[in-house]
Amino acid sequence: MRVLSVASEVAPLVKTGGLADVTGALPAALAGYGVQMRTLVPGYPAILSALEGGEALAEWPDLFGGPARLVAGQAGGLDLLALDAAHLFARPGNPYLGPDGRDWPDNPQRFAALSWVAARIGAEGAGGWRPDILHGHDWQAGLIAEYRRADPASPPFVLTIHNIAFPGPADPGLVHALRLDPGRFHSEGYEFWGAVSALKAGLMGADALTTVSPRYAEELMSAEFGMGLDGVMRHRRDALSGILNGIDDQVWNPATDPAITPYDTPSGKAPNKAALRAEMGLPDAKGPLCVVISRMTHQKGLDMLAEALPALLDRGGQLALLGSGDPDLEGRFRALADHHPGVAVRIGYDEALSHRMIAGGDAILVPSRFEPCGLTQLYGLRYGTIPVVALTGGLADTVINASPAALARNAATGLQFAPVNAENLTNALLHLCALYKDRRTWSRIMRNAMAHPVGWGPSARAYAALYARLTEAR
Repeated sequence: MRVLSVASEVAPLVKTGGLADVTGALPAALAGYGVQMRTLVPGYPAILSALEGGEALAEWPDLFGGPARLVAGQAGGLDLLALDAAHLFARPGNPYLGPDGRDWPDNPQRFAALSWVAARIGAEGAGGWRPDILHGHDWQAGLIAEYRRADPASPPFVLTIHNIAFPGPADPGLVHALRLDPGRFHSEGYEFWGAVSALKAGLMGADALTTVSPRYAEELMSAEFGMGLDGVMRHRRDALSGILNGIDDQVWNPATDPAITPYDTPSGKAPNKAALRAEMGLPDAKGPLCVVISRMTHQKGLDMLAEALPALLDRGGQLALLGSGDPDLEGRFRALADHHPGVAVRIGYDEALSHRMIAGGDAILVPSRFEPCGLTQLYGLRYGTIPVVALTGGLADTVINASPAALARNAATGLQFAPVNAENLTNALLHLCALYKDRRTWSRIMRNAMAHPVGWGPSARAYAALYARLTEAR
């Protein structure tokens, strides 16, 4: 089974969030189920430098404004096809944002080019290799659904929704520039509230839709979580399934992680906690050391955490935060760190530091207002770092709340709170502090967390089965 995965980022080469972790882990996870996956990605500088010596398989003299070629090679343990188009991708820094922190104004053309090339590979192959399935990720691959319409022999197309909050909008004046059929600019096509939407195109035209947790699949059909596309999701209900994300449990393995002092039992966390406190400038304290590794946005609920934080700090707890995003949130947490010795903040992202934080923390906080799946709570489980999560999306699907019943059955792996607001987050932090004081109960929860399955096995099997159903139906 040959599958072309189409994504705007892929770990370990280019990463801004969990999307890259998923697209980077899927090829190896699926290989055990008879799936050969190649990944088509934009030719960002980091990608092309890693593919030095790659083989050019195709060329286009004018691809959305300039020359382009398709380069094949291996990098980061992945079998890659890179779209080398300097006019679109030869830019430093973030894949989506310019130096001013705003979206690149030609993002519609940049990712339309990626989708157009994916559709061509589906129809014609590349270097003698042709996929049986096209698997796109988020809005950046959504226009594959439109470009493949011209070729009835195109393979089935699966679209995975990692976050429906980003519809990939474009001005309707770009319809011709984006090589789209203007007759498809309507509610059954790619039109969304008067704009072109790459995500809407994918949602309407894909043969199958998946999202990254069962609960998020249900939530997308509600007005609260559907971001205006809930009607589309209800319309495509029969094509939709929720397949829970996993993590690479070899990269995220506390027994072998080169970034930390390795351990395989809860007691082994102690030297990592001491090292994290020293690195972050935090004193010893009697309460739990909580960590946050997150984009700093409204979605992630960090404004609620700022309100709830006194409950943790007043009981001897501490917070170490790594992230970046909204300038107001960054400033708010910097101010908290300036005024309280129990708060440490690092603005930015550092992969190795994220490993040290998860290994050294007692608990990881994920108070998201919505969360399609979430990965940091899975890293926390793997490392015995107790997740405190909002009851939403994949957070609800992956953490077993420390209710009296779950504690009595020795099943709890973390804490959940709902409704998602600052008051209930405060109560969850108070519960966390109380559990932390009960060392016997705390150790049991840590052991449960470390034993909880977080790998890709069941989910990879579900993707392989979906691919098989689509090809058989074809």
